[in-house]
Amino acid sequence: MSLSVIPPPHDIAAGASVLRIDNASVMRGQRLILDRLSLQVDAGQHTAILGANGSGKSTLVQLIARQLYPLVRTDGGGPNVSVFGRDRWNVSELRQLLGIVSPALQLDYTSDAPLEVFDAVVSGFFSARGLGLDHQVSDRMREQAQQALQQIGAAHLIGRPMATLSTGEARRVLIARALVHQPRALLLDEPCAGLDMASRRRFLENLRELARGGTTLMLVTHHVEEIVPEIAQVLLLREGRVLRQGSKAEVLTGPTLSEAFGMPVQVQRHGDYYAATPA
Repeated sequence: MSLSVIPPPHDIAAGASVLRIDNASVMRGQRLILDRLSLQVDAGQHTAILGANGSGKSTLVQLIARQLYPLVRTDGGGPNVSVFGRDRWNVSELRQLLGIVSPALQLDYTSDAPLEVFDAVVSGFFSARGLGLDHQVSDRMREQAQQALQQIGAAHLIGRPMATLSTGEARRVLIARALVHQPRALLLDEPCAGLDMASRRRFLENLRELARGGTTLMLVTHHVEEIVPEIAQVLLLREGRVLRQGSKAEVLTGPTLSEAFGMPVQVQRHGDYYAATPA
């Protein structure tokens, strides 16, 4: 039996938010990891989720990606989490609207069995790691995979095994894989982890181009320097709770970041970018 591409869902409510989280809590064992967290991201509202290690960022990523679910609410309200206006999703269907890129995903694609760059990208149509004998790749899929690689500046890597790529090269290929469906939003979990200074700047410029092209960015990071100018909204986490939420000017201040990171922090602004250093 041959696999086919799942068509994009057509029952997305007009004007639905990319993401709405309402008073969501997550437990792991006996520990409360997220505590009554709320967040809304509208289309085009590029958002950074910032916090120290252990603040709950990774759990929030898993919550958005539907890899875990919040505690059942007892206040009689609606669903805690909805993505594109829906609280129930087939994960393969959701991936056509919400692309996800993370170091953990990259490890899966650069280890174990060899995987060529173009195959890694085009296999995104089948929500698979590489192509199987029962995957039927159409000319349209090949064209869209080629375009995605060109869009992110990685077409020259075609033919290379994923395991031979640098961290920055592999990260761009995974973004191309996420882009084959032309998703409405990208969830980027620590996307600059492991990148050197030059690779990070090139990667951030790629993100800026995507944001200007209409893809809503949700950037999860603990580095203020990675918040590109197109990102206007910042959610600051501390110990699983929202410490502050608002514009960059409101959130990226010395006193607020000092409280979030548990040490004195100085904030500087360099053009359209912010930087934070220990005081």
